[in-house]
Amino acid sequence: MSTQTMHINGHDLKLSKVEKELFPADHVSKGDLVGHYRAVAEAMLPHLAGRPLTLRRFPDGIAGSGFFQKHAADYFPDWVRTETMKAKEGTVDYVVCDDEATLVYLANQAAIEFHVWLSTVDKPDHPDRLVIDLDPADGTPVALLRDVARRFRDLYVEVGLAPFVQATGGRGFHITAPLDRTADYDAVHDLAVGLAERLAAADPDHLTTAQRKAKRGDRVFLDCGRNRYAQTFVCPYSLRARPGAAVAAPLDWAELGRAAPDGQDPASMRRRLARKTDPWTGMDDHAASAGEAHERLLTLGD
Repeated sequence: MSTQTMHINGHDLKLSKVEKELFPADHVSKGDLVGHYRAVAEAMLPHLAGRPLTLRRFPDGIAGSGFFQKHAADYFPDWVRTETMKAKEGTVDYVVCDDEATLVYLANQAAIEFHVWLSTVDKPDHPDRLVIDLDPADGTPVALLRDVARRFRDLYVEVGLAPFVQATGGRGFHITAPLDRTADYDAVHDLAVGLAERLAAADPDHLTTAQRKAKRGDRVFLDCGRNRYAQTFVCPYSLRARPGAAVAAPLDWAELGRAAPDGQDPASMRRRLARKTDPWTGMDDHAASAGEAHERLLTLGD
């Protein structure tokens, strides 16, 4: 298979096996993967910058066995930024992707999915994002997911949070809010759980916060587990390693009524970014206090 060299950010990147199909059923090659990440780089990099990164790599394509990678590999070039973060046992040297050259280098390593922390390396114990994942049971109508997303939107606004929504490229939606980093992970997790439990209590036939799958039945699981130290959510504009080659897509709320969780692919995303800006641009201008939001939540009536 052929190689190709690109010059990006002052670095010569030698791409290998560019014809190799990573999504065999969709005929998406490694070269296409690199092309996608180059096309979305301008929109995606602000969501990657400064955040510890977990990669999901598939050297043999999605039909093969992939793996999650937290530790930066010894063979990564010196110019790829790494940051040492504390872990339960010892430390982990994470990649931090701040530029297009790093993004393309990682794509050439068959990194299909990019998952980021909810905090940045300069203040790792204080998240600047709150994320609740709507995780549907098989067969859940997308109309129900949209309705639940809107209920979260309204509740976020009621407690003083600015709601943002992302189609995950998988099964559900992420309902996100920017935070001012005054609260630690424990406080943010408590807020997320409080928000989810309030909605689940109002509609127990359709919504649940039960951790055990056996207890969820056919209800939508309101997953708050990402609001913990070193946990991640899929980065906006990341491809997903599943048939269809869907892309995680930040949305305007006005778009939700016709959006599906896996409704964007690389071709449609390229067209989308050519005609509109990233809906999450300027998100941090709306950062709110998790502590104040929790206090408001506790004062809401039934």
